[in-house]
Amino acid sequence: MTAPRPRTLAELQRWRRTRAKRRWYKRSFRLQVMMLVGLLLAGMLLAQGTYLNHRKAEIITHQMGERALAVAKTVAGMPQIVNAFATPDPSFIIQPLAERVRQETGARYVVVGNAQSIRYSHPVPERIGQPMVGGDNDQALIYGQSYVSEATGTLGTAMRGKTPIWDEEGNIIGVVSVGFMLDRVDMDVARYTSLGWALVALMILLGFAGAYWLSQHLKKIILGLEPYEIARLAMEKEAILQSIHEGILAVNRDGHITLVNQQARRFLELTDEHVLLGQPIREVVPNSRLLEVLKHGEQEFDQEMWLGDHPVVVNRVPILHEGEIEGAVATFRSRREIIDLSQALTQASRDVDMLRAQAHEFSNKLYTISGLLQLQRIEEALALIHQETERAQAQMSFLMRHVADAVLSGTLLGKLTRARELGVALEIDEQSSLSCPLTPTGQEVMMSVVGNLLDNACHAALNGPCGDQPKVRLFFTDLGEQLLIEVEDNGAGVPAEHAEAIFVDGFSTKTGKHRGIGLALVARLCRQHGGAVTLEESELGGACFIAVLDRSLCADPATPSSFSQRRL
Repeated sequence: MTAPRPRTLAELQRWRRTRAKRRWYKRSFRLQVMMLVGLLLAGMLLAQGTYLNHRKAEIITHQMGERALAVAKTVAGMPQIVNAFATPDPSFIIQPLAERVRQETGARYVVVGNAQSIRYSHPVPERIGQPMVGGDNDQALIYGQSYVSEATGTLGTAMRGKTPIWDEEGNIIGVVSVGFMLDRVDMDVARYTSLGWALVALMILLGFAGAYWLSQHLKKIILGLEPYEIARLAMEKEAILQSIHEGILAVNRDGHITLVNQQARRFLELTDEHVLLGQPIREVVPNSRLLEVLKHGEQEFDQEMWLGDHPVVVNRVPILHEGEIEGAVATFRSRREIIDLSQALTQASRDVDMLRAQAHEFSNKLYTISGLLQLQRIEEALALIHQETERAQAQMSFLMRHVADAVLSGTLLGKLTRARELGVALEIDEQSSLSCPLTPTGQEVMMSVVGNLLDNACHAALNGPCGDQPKVRLFFTDLGEQLLIEVEDNGAGVPAEHAEAIFVDGFSTKTGKHRGIGLALVARLCRQHGGAVTLEESELGGACFIAVLDRSLCADPATPSSFSQRRL
């Protein structure tokens, strides 16, 4: 009959506690190890002890028989015993001698009989002259053999040594029987084997103590976890490693791959994990730099590399145990995905800035037009509307004619609006042109380079000499093998002592936090893409920054970039 199922929360908790108490011994790793090792050791010791003690008992029994036989042979060879057989009363001489031998050797009895097995000596004098009991004298009296036998006599069951007595002519004239009682033999065996069993018991106790220590030590090594908990953690870790979006690659101290998750296999275009496990990392990913991490133990973050046909951003860290490097782990994510996300965020930020600037600018224009209409100055209001429309159309027309990439056009249009809001006259040189669309990477690089240079130029122009109209001029071209961007302003310029330092990350002549980033980023992007950025004196009186980039950032004119297609 099955027990009723718990219905309330309290009943359920009691039921679970009861089950836990019943099954704790099945789930305790420490107890299982202790019992397994202890019982195995106890079984081995018991089996060995049983064999050794049994063998020892056999040896002791055999030695007692040999001792009885030796005493019998000694008695049979005594001249007094042999000569006594020729006297009228042999027992008168033999009885005292036999008793003395019995007392000195510790035998239970020393019996001497004639050829008809009639006793001439016995521990019980009343039994002298009676036939010997046991029926095992024929082997000595008839065949003349000396032997050890086990038989039951008048005193009980004994281990007996028997030998014939020979006269001077070589005739068998009698028999000597020396016996040790089996109960005494058993006592001697027990006395000698008890020490062996005591040692076996002691070794079993020590074995269980060692098993307990071993179980404690193993429990400590596995951080106090039970095997089922370790199995669950291993399955959870495997599920986490396979589900995360970053690729993970781990190696041991010898540089052999020990772990690779699903995303890493996708980057390496391999479907079977076991193909990579155990392989040298140098053969699978020659440029992983994990061997350098194993050698120097230094962490590396946000490093760019190619993994197969995929550009990735990699973090590399060593695995340390008690100060020793046991391996290394590399995590990597697709740089294309990062670029797409960055482009989306940059586009959203640019659109927000543009809309905010346009909203601010056009709100002022609307207030002005509203005021003119209220003053009945309709012609002036219409002229202002036409002027603003013509300027916007002129900017759009210029960008559509001279810039083939829609993303860069949007960036420039936003910067023009932002400059007007700040009161800076931003001019784009009429000779500027970009005849080819940009690749996704080229769009990101151009937005960063042009955006940062224009922002710095506008800030410098606004903080230039008093009385001058803030002015910034932009020129760009893709003629030749490189992309050229030139931005100049009429600000105060850059002091000569700062000409090199302004491109260092964190250095800035501006006050406030989060400065010294823009020009350092421009310099780094130019170096990464086959170019450089230089500082010259501007014709406008301020600074002139010239950035050069490799033309590989441009795409095939017949194939617009995917980002441009999405924009269109």
